[in-house]
Amino acid sequence: MLLLTCPYCGVSADETELSPGGEAHLKRFGPGSSDEDFEGYLFMRHNQKGVHFERWRHTYGCGKWFLAARCTATLEVFGTYSAQTPEPPKEIIAKIQAKRLDWSLT
Repeated sequence: MLLLTCPYCGVSADETELSPGGEAHLKRFGPGSSDEDFEGYLFMRHNQKGVHFERWRHTYGCGKWFLAARCTATLEVFGTYSAQTPEPPKEIIAKIQAKRLDWSLT
């Protein structure tokens, strides 16, 4: 079972209280962008096996969106953080690199 801690209300919730929102930290393109950029934003996802950054909503709790770093193969959670954070926090990156020596944020 997947357990994530909401960074806003501090509740440790299982996946039945949460709603997934897909990949986190996607680059959005504004007016005047090309069709290829917009298509990439809508449809192209990494979806790799391993460490992944995702959006989650605490649906049956405070209702807020947050971000989580977890391994899709083992369900190991490295941490959760505010949805307004533009990139993964350094302490979460350090946790991932301590357990996965060959991993890099690219």
